[in-house]
Amino acid sequence: MILIIESGATKTDWCAVKDDESLVNVRTAGMNLAVMAEQAIESIVDEALEKFKDAGILFPGDCQVHFYAAGLIVPEGQKVPDAAKGLDGIFRKIFPDGEIEYASDLLDAARAVCGHKPGIAAILGTGSNSCFYDGRRIIKNVRSGGFILGDEGGGARLGRIFISDYIKGLVPEEVSKDFYEEFGADYMNIVANVYRGEVPSKYLGSFAPWLLDRYDCSEYIREIVDGNFKDFIERALKQYEIDKYPVGVVGGFGYAHRAIFMKIATSYGISISKIIAAPIEGLVEYHLTRD
Repeated sequence: MILIIESGATKTDWCAVKDDESLVNVRTAGMNLAVMAEQAIESIVDEALEKFKDAGILFPGDCQVHFYAAGLIVPEGQKVPDAAKGLDGIFRKIFPDGEIEYASDLLDAARAVCGHKPGIAAILGTGSNSCFYDGRRIIKNVRSGGFILGDEGGGARLGRIFISDYIKGLVPEEVSKDFYEEFGADYMNIVANVYRGEVPSKYLGSFAPWLLDRYDCSEYIREIVDGNFKDFIERALKQYEIDKYPVGVVGGFGYAHRAIFMKIATSYGISISKIIAAPIEGLVEYHLTRD
């Protein structure tokens, strides 16, 4: 049996792949390995196992486990990164004879869209990231920089561009008026959420759906949406061999607006292999066909 785990700050998706290749999925709270106490992590693992048990899944001690998490850096030659040592101790009690792998969400995305072949993988969600993958490892990564220094192409960066224009009075009046009526956002409220809010990137990204809903009826919005995707191509994807390798995209933001992204990518001569909202389907295929 194979257990695939994708962990983020707010949620963790668990997928058990049975011997007949059928899937059982459960969801728990997120696991931030860098800051969470081991007891809290163990509680989440126990919750997942209980949910699987309710679904009729009991894991063997030699289960194959693949744990992916945002920002999880695994140094060359080190199987268990420092941030995952507590979690590894928990897993070793449950899967004493299991093969346990730890990897980043970027490798997660690359495996999902490229499989065992070389290619370029891109994450387009609230944030963004990209890499060149040789079919086994990530060979090159143009650093994302986060929503302040980068994240071109992502939802938070689109929100940041718009909000910056909005507070400076650069948004066309009809768009600005509709935005205020919808959100009631004034300067002080915006500054408080961006500079003192718990998750500024999530706050800025929350405006992206509203903007995309108006893509077809506002030239201003089309320009900033297209510009956001173009910046991702210019500042990240063009640093890879886009004339030689296809690009695969993972992420809810990219998937929801795939028609726009594909139109712009095509204008750069980029070949898109696939665009998926979540990597789990591709990961299942990857691990079932892995040597």
